[in-house]
Amino acid sequence: MYYIGVDLGGTNIAIGIVDENFKIVLKGSTPTCPNREGELIIKDMALLAERLLKEAGIPLSEVAYVGIASPGSVDPEQGTIEYANNLPFSHFPIVKYFQKYLAVPKIYIENDANAAALGEALAGVAKGTRNSIMITLGTGVGGGIIIDGKVYSGFNHAAGELGHIVIHRNGRSCSCGRKGCWEAYSSATALTALTKERIAACKEKGISSLMVKEFDAGARISARTAFAAMKQGDAEAKAVVDEYIAHLACGISNMINTFQPEVLSIGGGVSGEKDNLLKPLLAIIDGEQHLCDNDKKTKILIAELGNDAGIIGAACLGKQGN
Repeated sequence: MYYIGVDLGGTNIAIGIVDENFKIVLKGSTPTCPNREGELIIKDMALLAERLLKEAGIPLSEVAYVGIASPGSVDPEQGTIEYANNLPFSHFPIVKYFQKYLAVPKIYIENDANAAALGEALAGVAKGTRNSIMITLGTGVGGGIIIDGKVYSGFNHAAGELGHIVIHRNGRSCSCGRKGCWEAYSSATALTALTKERIAACKEKGISSLMVKEFDAGARISARTAFAAMKQGDAEAKAVVDEYIAHLACGISNMINTFQPEVLSIGGGVSGEKDNLLKPLLAIIDGEQHLCDNDKKTKILIAELGNDAGIIGAACLGKQGN
């Protein structure tokens, strides 16, 4: 049997046909074009899935189910997207509309970060575990919690917003309206802001830095800037990276002390720094874990599924708890 994984994004819809080993057989994408009726978006989604099946030579009868990973708040029991920023969905019955255009026997829906966490648990770096957490370091800090092989989302399907634990009371403002959220310190956006602040301070004090040279040359300052300069021996860049990793370690230690997962995986753009991120991070967390001397410690690893996390995670939705 095969599974169809749908990664619904604000810009593009990515769909893959996935086999029983959670390997992508064929995938494709289509623009979301969010400034239109929701049903038209779902129609395009179903048409793309149908086209991929034809290209792969797989009959619909061999598709066990479709899984949809969506941003925002979803209700898996009702098959609805309750709210998704930048998408025209409010209490939207996505399952009903999808089945209108493609008659599959079963459709599952889940928040995209939760689906990615499940994908890592069943087909990625946390494969073989029953309890794991995945965080994604991108525009925000996303997260997903897997307990006993299932997504944990609370009684109202709103749990797992890991980026919105507070690590600095009355600290930096967060997009959610609170202050001091982990996301405001540990997202790629936060790292970029921290880098720009350091550049401004260096310029004001006349301190030499590769980051300043990059800025003055008109280069785009991003989450990669400080890491790149640090690798070339820049002390100011290292200070930025050290501060960022300290904030990140604080939140991860909180996750470990609360849930004690077998694996905590890190995805998103910043995770591409790999050992330059992981080694100093582990050095801090080793001293902050509640069970510092216990042989059974959470493994902290870089996520494996990358850009396919949404597709594979969605395709795993029907396998929860197995």
